[in-house]
Amino acid sequence: MMFRPARLTRRHLLAGFGAAAAAGPAATIHAQSQHPQIHAIDAMPTPLSLGPDHRETTVWSLKTDGSSGSLRFRQSESMGLVVNNGLPAPFVLNWHGLDGAAAIEPLTARPPISPGETDRYSLPFRQAGTFMCDSRLLGDGLAQPSPAQALIVEEQTPAEVDRDEVMLIEDWRLDAEGLPVAPGTTEKKVGPPLYLVNGKPSLDINLHINERLRLRFINACQRNVIAIEIKNLGVRIIAIDSQPAEPFLARNGRLVLAPGTRIDAVIDATLPSGTTSAIALHDGGGKLHEIARLHVSADGPGRAAPLPAPPALPSTSLPARLDLRNALRADVPLPSSEGTPTSWSRPALFSTRRPPAFRVKRGRTAVLALTNTTAKPMVFRLHGHHARLLDRLDDGWKPFWLDTVLVDTGQTQRIAFVADVAGAWLIETMAVEWSAPRQVSWFAVE
Repeated sequence: MMFRPARLTRRHLLAGFGAAAAAGPAATIHAQSQHPQIHAIDAMPTPLSLGPDHRETTVWSLKTDGSSGSLRFRQSESMGLVVNNGLPAPFVLNWHGLDGAAAIEPLTARPPISPGETDRYSLPFRQAGTFMCDSRLLGDGLAQPSPAQALIVEEQTPAEVDRDEVMLIEDWRLDAEGLPVAPGTTEKKVGPPLYLVNGKPSLDINLHINERLRLRFINACQRNVIAIEIKNLGVRIIAIDSQPAEPFLARNGRLVLAPGTRIDAVIDATLPSGTTSAIALHDGGGKLHEIARLHVSADGPGRAAPLPAPPALPSTSLPARLDLRNALRADVPLPSSEGTPTSWSRPALFSTRRPPAFRVKRGRTAVLALTNTTAKPMVFRLHGHHARLLDRLDDGWKPFWLDTVLVDTGQTQRIAFVADVAGAWLIETMAVEWSAPRQVSWFAVE
């Protein structure tokens, strides 16, 4: 089934992000015991194939027990982690979406791992969801870029789906010699982005009539905002940034994800037998990238009719309401070339000896005003917590939780969250531009 996609500009992507926020399965590693399972993550140079038109190259990857596939656990389990640095540069693991785990917080609790050294700690999986791990916090301008890795924590009562697929999407930029370049502060001229999904140029997913598919989209691109378009099928969003959302239909079957954003969507294979629906990626550059194809077959078991609309996933411990009246309010201007606020620094220069961006008492609601005065959209990430995106008049909030927020040029976005776990927590930001550096600051929950 062919379709002619609408041209999406960067402005469309940004607008879509606000609306979205308002071949075969990837390899997995399962933990079945309630006792912590010990897994090794080895950071090491690894071959990378970018497709038949590009030569094989090497990147600095995270290998899990001999596999580059995603880690998969069940809620309430835990993982004992042994992290080995086989790279010629220090790195620290950066976990996206795990709330309240102060002991694993990069830079504040876990210092960078030096070459040849090992770190050990435990990860408790109190919440289910789609998470991401990467080693990119110190990666700007290094000799090699690094891919990310998915972490899936399944609900204790599984959602009613026939297939559960991870789609981890990454962007790569090549220099004049065809070698991948790390983002941030690079002087090299780079070509247009190349996209891989689960390490491949594209995927083929076979479905039977009326089967239900859960797709866990992860924007593991280092700088790009992307829109995912699925034509001719209803797409229901059931989770954003590792937290359940009241299921709602994606407008025009389109999902918009900032770098680091995760969206879980449910699709029913309601197309006629023998038809195919393409999953396309738009990055605002005018070119369409087909990253997957859904093939509907009449062979094998199917359903006479689609399943009813999916119910909401089990709620987490996040509060139903936020106390905005008594909230701490803090202005958090995002860094700009005209004069970076002193609270921001490059990750390699980070120190908690610098004053925090703000301090908040444990259990109190905090409202942050994120202001972008630059000419580029900025991505902001909140560590260890999830926040509500507030309405413009500050009189309510969107009905979902986020840990990653896109702030357009000239905009101020306000977010609110309950600071419920004591500790020193990072905040991150970067412009949506390949050469833009990643910068960090921190806040204290006391």
